Amino acid sequence: MNKLSRRKLLKSALSGATAVAASPSLLATSFSKAQEIHATPRKGRIKQSVSRWCYEKIELDELCKRGAEMGLKAIDLLEVAEWDVPRRYGLICSMGYAGGGDIPHAMNRTENHAKIEEAFRKNIPIAAKAGVPNVITFSGNRAGMSDDEGAKNTIAGLNRVKKIAEDNGVTICLEVLNSKVDHKDYMCDHTAWGVRVMEAVNSPRVKLLYDIYHMQIMEGDLIRTIQQNIQWLGHFHTGGVPGRHELDNTQEVHWDAVMRGIAAKISRVTSRTNLFPRAIHSLRYEKRSNCAMYSLNRLR
Repeated sequence: MNKLSRRKLLKSALSGATAVAASPSLLATSFSKAQEIHATPRKGRIKQSVSRWCYEKIELDELCKRGAEMGLKAIDLLEVAEWDVPRRYGLICSMGYAGGGDIPHAMNRTENHAKIEEAFRKNIPIAAKAGVPNVITFSGNRAGMSDDEGAKNTIAGLNRVKKIAEDNGVTICLEVLNSKVDHKDYMCDHTAWGVRVMEAVNSPRVKLLYDIYHMQIMEGDLIRTIQQNIQWLGHFHTGGVPGRHELDNTQEVHWDAVMRGIAAKISRVTSRTNLFPRAIHSLRYEKRSNCAMYSLNRLR
C-alpha cells in the first residue's frame, strides 16, 4: 500500500484546497477574505490542536484555517498578541506564552519571581478575556542548584502567582522536560519532582504540563504514572520516541493505549499535535521532523 506522509499530504492540501465564504460570526471583521471552514467530524473525546512553533513560516491565519478544516480545536503556544487569531476560525489558543520565563531561566531562581509575577499580573487577565485556558511556565535549569532548593524556590514562586490564576480562571502549567536528550540540566525532569511541587502549591489553577515524550525518555511507566498523578496534570504533550518523529509503528510508545489511559481518568481531554494526527493532510513546512508532539489538555 502506498504511504503518504502527513507532511506531503498537508503540503498538497495547502497548495490545492478550495473553500467558500466564511460565517462572519467566526471571523474578525478585518479578515474580509476568510473562507468557510468545513471541520472534519470527530467523536469529541480527544480535542486536538496544533503547536505554532513547528510552522513558523506559515501565516498564522492559514495555520488556523487549515487546522479548523481538519477538525482541530485549538492552537498551542502563541504569544499574547496572537491569542485572538484562532478565534476567527472558531478555535482557541489552548496554551499561551504569558511571561512565565523560559526553559533555562524561570521559577527555580527567586531572582526571576518578580518579573514573572509582573508579567502574569498583566497577561493572565488578558488570557481570561481571550479564552486562553492555560499559560506556560518552567522550572529553569539546575546550574549547580540542588533539586531540594529548586523545589523550594519553585513552590515559593508559584505560591506568589497562583491567586492571579485562580482569580482569572486560568491555569498556570509547569512543564516537565527531559534532561537526557533535549534540555540538558533542566530541573523539572521527573514526574516526582513536579508532583512534589504541585502538592505543596495545592492550587486548582497550578498544574503540570506533562510531556509524555520527555517522560518516556526519563522514566517510562507512562500510563500508571499519569493515572496515579492525574489530579496534578493539567495539559499533556507527546511525541514519537525515539527522535520525536511521527506517532507511527517506528516508535516505542503505544500511543493509543496511553491516550485511552488518560481518557479513562478524564471524561474529556484535549490533544494537540505539532504534526497533525494520522489521516490528516500534511501541513509540511520547515524540516521539523522533531515536531511530532501531541498534547492533551483537560477541559473544565
